[in-house]
Amino acid sequence: MDGHVHDMGGMHGMEPSANGNMFMPHKKKHFMHMTFFWGKDSEILFNQWPGENTGMYVLALVVVFVMSFLVEFLSSARFIKPGSNHFAAGLVQTVIHLLRVGLSFLVMLALMSFNGGVFLVAVMGHALGFFIFGSNAFKKKENNKDFDLPPMHC
Repeated sequence: MDGHVHDMGGMHGMEPSANGNMFMPHKKKHFMHMTFFWGKDSEILFNQWPGENTGMYVLALVVVFVMSFLVEFLSSARFIKPGSNHFAAGLVQTVIHLLRVGLSFLVMLALMSFNGGVFLVAVMGHALGFFIFGSNAFKKKENNKDFDLPPMHC
């Protein structure tokens, strides 16, 4: 290159920056965090959600908390009655497993936003869910074999 801006066929309006990279005018700069950060300006699970809106950020935190809480509920729930049809029981177990894994993956994807608030509410949701459904704090039986699904292992 001789230092002049050349027409690049169909790339009108684009000019090289100082480092030679191309940029497009009128585009909002998008940056994905690769380390933990604190703040409400984030993207969690969906493009531009919650964005810069504080209320939507709080809603996103509530959604992540509920999802992680539900993972613990589904891990400890008893939906199948003893003596049920084995095929029907297998289908119920499969649906519960599908929901539990799907919610777990969504929580993991939310954590990949590297937002400190998302991390805290995910851990708190799992902790509260385990305390209520998985620990012995509210159980009348000491037998932990009364769950439909085995515990998830990381």
